[in-house]
Amino acid sequence: MKVTFSIIKADVGGWPGHSLVHPRLIETAEKEMEKAKKKGIIRDFHVTHVGDDLELIMTHTKGTDNKQIHELAWKTFEKATEVAKELKLYGAGQDLLSDAFSGNIKGMGPGVAEMEFEERKGEPVIAFMMDKTEPGAFNLPIYRMFADPFNTPGLVIDPSMHRGFTFEIWDIMEHKKVFMNTPEETYDILALIGAKSRFVIKRVYSRNSDKFAKDEPVAVVSTEKLYQIAGEYVGKDDPVAVVRAQSGLPALGEVLEPWAFPHLVSGWMRGSHNGPIMPVGIKNAKCTRFDGPPRVAALGFQVANGTLGMPADLFDDPAWDYTRNKAQDIAEYMRRHGPFEPHRLPLEDMEYTTLPGIMKELGPRFQKL
Repeated sequence: MKVTFSIIKADVGGWPGHSLVHPRLIETAEKEMEKAKKKGIIRDFHVTHVGDDLELIMTHTKGTDNKQIHELAWKTFEKATEVAKELKLYGAGQDLLSDAFSGNIKGMGPGVAEMEFEERKGEPVIAFMMDKTEPGAFNLPIYRMFADPFNTPGLVIDPSMHRGFTFEIWDIMEHKKVFMNTPEETYDILALIGAKSRFVIKRVYSRNSDKFAKDEPVAVVSTEKLYQIAGEYVGKDDPVAVVRAQSGLPALGEVLEPWAFPHLVSGWMRGSHNGPIMPVGIKNAKCTRFDGPPRVAALGFQVANGTLGMPADLFDDPAWDYTRNKAQDIAEYMRRHGPFEPHRLPLEDMEYTTLPGIMKELGPRFQKL
């Protein structure tokens, strides 16, 4: 059975500031999703939040980029925005950069990660959701899941993974993409994705044709860049990703293991700082210290006949306490730099923040040496 797994998210109002999503926004979204389920538009859904982002997780049989599904998400965000304005929440409707839906939600502000696949006998799917960072934050963990044998021993000992994977990498500045294979092009892939503010992993495909169709992704990341859409700073992209696991793919533990290292990502306060990504359960997916530090949550679903079932909150586990403590140590160290790099982003990455306004005011005062 072919099923489509979609995550569509948007910041439509923070409670308070940029920290959380108000319960009424989640209730509003759940009502809209339930109506759509009863009408047969979607098979199943789960509504949640990470930080101040409202997350719509859906399964359906309409394929990716479907107008009806994207319109459902857009109208749901509009309904939630109405509630946000009523409650005077901060940045109400922030990610809705257009007044009207135009057929596809991409390029209109919200983030989208969706994939269509043939449902296997067992289909574990993990929804990763981030707040206060950008799509490149997924580069290192996705690479480690599918290409690093020190993280994923299945690459060494599982014959069904031995052929490697194909990475679809996007140049989000030049609007180009390239397909590259592991293990033979590993070094070239790293040369690109190490520059995470420009090159981002969009999709991963299995090279095992015995188990997976050539055009069937096993991982996909949202790559919307809000600053490129709006032309000015309106917040970071707060990306999401969908990753399939087991049976010819990394095991669940191999998919989660990269997050044991709280690597540095761009975003945090005002989208202008580097800080550690902290894996947390949904109950702790609230950004409070310096509007952060950046968070990632993971919900695991066992997809069956197009339905989601009950989600497993995978980072709500004391096994991740050490990583969270390490992230807090790193956050403390980075914060002590104050307005200095490398805590603050380099100037080339500050172009679409509020800093250019300061530089414009100071410009006339500069004199030639």
